[in-house]
Amino acid sequence: MWGVPLLAGDEKADVILLKFLRARDFRVSDSFNMLEKCLAWRKEFRADGVGEEDLGFKELEGIVAYMHGYDREGHPVCYNAYGVFKDKEMYERIFGDEEKLNKFLRWRIQVLERGISLLHFKPGGVNSIIQVTDLKDMPKRELRAASNQLLSLFQDNYPEMVARKIFINVPWYFSVLYSMFSPFLTQRTKSKFVISREGYAAETLYKFIRPEDVPAQYGGLSRPNDSQKPASEFTVKGGEKVNIQIQGIESGATITWDLVVVGWDLEYSAEFVPSAEGSYTIAVEKTRKLSASYVAIHNSFTPREEGKMVLCVDNTASKRKKVAAYRYIVRKSSLE
Repeated sequence: MWGVPLLAGDEKADVILLKFLRARDFRVSDSFNMLEKCLAWRKEFRADGVGEEDLGFKELEGIVAYMHGYDREGHPVCYNAYGVFKDKEMYERIFGDEEKLNKFLRWRIQVLERGISLLHFKPGGVNSIIQVTDLKDMPKRELRAASNQLLSLFQDNYPEMVARKIFINVPWYFSVLYSMFSPFLTQRTKSKFVISREGYAAETLYKFIRPEDVPAQYGGLSRPNDSQKPASEFTVKGGEKVNIQIQGIESGATITWDLVVVGWDLEYSAEFVPSAEGSYTIAVEKTRKLSASYVAIHNSFTPREEGKMVLCVDNTASKRKKVAAYRYIVRKSSLE
């Protein structure tokens, strides 16, 4: 199972068998029954080979369900967002009949299997993933059948594979939705839930995932093909102005920076201050107020003389403390 011989007597097999025991509260006969059914399902479903299949869902990759980065403890993170299915044409194309639904379920299992391939299966290692589910614009009625089937498949065949389940952009009706699928969940599963209402996605995710690993659309610094350089985290107190100074930028070098403040609603500006006396400060980004929904700043500048970049975060108009993060990289001129 997942490339591990269960009867080999090694520590990886122990980790997998322990998952089934925990899922059934250490009732051995129930755990063994669950394991047998899971092995039979994996054979029938051809789960071992699903990770390599081309199921034709290119339009959903990186949008509906995808693996992206790791949490602060090293767990792979899987993001889920079903808001695109509020579009009726998209919904019909993906879920229009039972055959299409089954194909989608296979694709969703494929994403999970690829995430599981990143696990260690070692005592004390990273043996589970993080699930982040974005409920914004999710068409609750239409996706009921798919949601119930997915929950059933995951709970019956992937015991203890999720370390934490984070729901973000949770609407007011979530309590109704939760009551629908709650009976399908064990108490152990429910204890892993983190609920974050709309507008608090970044603030919640930062508790578990570093800013550079949180996708930009959720208030993080991660964009496709971006620098993987770690970010520096800081707080901006209410009534405070913070100036981030990046010193020692040479003439002709290009500085690229990312900056994000959770729940912005404050003023931001960037200027370049030359080292030479008598030189003028350059307003790279004029002072502007950024709304709460603004995503991360991503900009670059190439000065003609050496100096420093100053990024200003002005929270003097607010009483609320803000969590923030930034990173930068300086590339010297290729003419040197």
